[in-house]
Amino acid sequence: MPEELREKSNFIWEAIKEDLAAGKNGGRVQTRFPPEPNGYLHIGHVKALSVDFLTAERFGGVCNLRFDDTNPTKEKEEFVEAIKDDIHWLGFEYGAVYYASEQYDQIYEYALDLIRRGLAYVDDLSKEEIRAYRGTLTEPGRNSPYRDRTPEENMDLFLRMKNGEFPEGSKVLRAKIDMASPNINLRDPTIYRIKFAEHHRTGNKWCIYPMYDFAHPIGDALEGVTHSLCSLEYEIHRPLYDWVVDVCGFEQKPRQIEFARLNLTNTIMSKRHLRRLVEEGFVSGWDDPRMPTLAGMRRRGFTSPAVRDFIDRVGVSKADSVVDYRLLEYCVRNDLNETAPRAMAVLDPLKVVLTNLPEDTAEVCTVENHPKKPEMGTHTAVLTREIFIERDDFMVDAPPKYFRLKPGGEVRLKGAYIIRCERWDTDENGNVTCVYCTVDPESKSGSAGAERKVKGTIHWVSASRNVPFEARLYDVLMLDEDPQDAPETDEDEDAAPRDFTARLNPDSLKVQRGYAESWLSDANAGQSFQFLRMGYFCKDKDSTGEAAVFNRVVPLKDSYKPE
Repeated sequence: MPEELREKSNFIWEAIKEDLAAGKNGGRVQTRFPPEPNGYLHIGHVKALSVDFLTAERFGGVCNLRFDDTNPTKEKEEFVEAIKDDIHWLGFEYGAVYYASEQYDQIYEYALDLIRRGLAYVDDLSKEEIRAYRGTLTEPGRNSPYRDRTPEENMDLFLRMKNGEFPEGSKVLRAKIDMASPNINLRDPTIYRIKFAEHHRTGNKWCIYPMYDFAHPIGDALEGVTHSLCSLEYEIHRPLYDWVVDVCGFEQKPRQIEFARLNLTNTIMSKRHLRRLVEEGFVSGWDDPRMPTLAGMRRRGFTSPAVRDFIDRVGVSKADSVVDYRLLEYCVRNDLNETAPRAMAVLDPLKVVLTNLPEDTAEVCTVENHPKKPEMGTHTAVLTREIFIERDDFMVDAPPKYFRLKPGGEVRLKGAYIIRCERWDTDENGNVTCVYCTVDPESKSGSAGAERKVKGTIHWVSASRNVPFEARLYDVLMLDEDPQDAPETDEDEDAAPRDFTARLNPDSLKVQRGYAESWLSDANAGQSFQFLRMGYFCKDKDSTGEAAVFNRVVPLKDSYKPE
């Protein structure tokens, strides 16, 4: 275990230390990461994932991966494999892999036992009626008219539910606890419902499925989890969690501890909303670089060390808060500044003719891959008579402290020569179309003449030896900073989605055409670079041999500084 991990602590780890000091669980610490495979992991999951895995690592325990696949209508094997890939990408290793669906037979037997003992009953009330009977935070609930069915009646009805004799929504199995409990979650919660849907692992074996609040504590106990770590919205569910573990007779009782989930400005993290973005074509897929999914972030060019650094900076707390999205970009920028090779590219090209060079000039210039890391080596750029520079790097009426190219002014071409502007062409609207410069042949970088200094250095790309590319410039997906994004539960799985699309940023993606150094044609999809003075860019999987695509990961600079 890294020493820095041993030195850190949080309220969860302090609670576990107390358990260990009291001799609980035989000195063993076991956690689990329990995603539902109904979508791709997003940045919000990474906080929970990190808490689970790092807690196990801190105490020399194990963290298992369990897929809580209790809702067959939304779950796919595609999501299972994507979740596994994302966990490995982040650098975590899980112990065993479990599926709630593998425990269906055992969970079913526990339900039968509750029925026999008079602790569960089949209810014919509709979902809306159950909600109305439940009461409010200030008023107790009312008993269902079916609550007093005998265990024999309930057993017969539940077996018929299992055999597919009743339509969906017509009956549910509810735990019999206390309809007057001040905790609404204990007012006879539903623990099984009918769903005629093929499961991605069990096929059509089952047409009744356990609810999360029933299956989850049973899964924890069966697997030997000692500490069930979950986000704060499950705090009010903890009494139900403990009730299930107790009435099912487990000797080893997991301890549930809650922490604040991650809320991020300009970001939406409800999987229902993300699914809608995908299915209705607001984005290109789960890995669209604007999505907060790890697949999207990875495609955009975010790095796993940067994501883990971000989560570490956010920390673990008991209080909800909203984290500035710019902190995530700050962490990504910090990491890429150290690791990304430098390259030259222009997004808004302006042609420059070097008039005193021969037409067939193709001079090799050496450019370092990282100005502060010579071990990263160099690459070559080919200087030709015609080049492209960034349009912003030339001004006809330049202000006094403008140190880029201007009439009569000199700048150094990165890795090449000092050039001087002699004249320029404009179109009928006064826009500059071409700039004509002369080269100082004694000033090549790396030569004795390179000692001559000018105040400005600009990047460039050969006009004939380059890689045309599409630059995809990404911005935040949501306009407002308030996430306004409540968590999802079994209760609202079928609810109509809230309309959030009016908050989508219409400028979350802009596309420009540019040119990059020719050596970038050999870059692999997923490889990141700093385009000098432009930002950090990652080669996209949409690239072809004829046209490269580069995603802007983050801009080069931002005024944001973390507290």
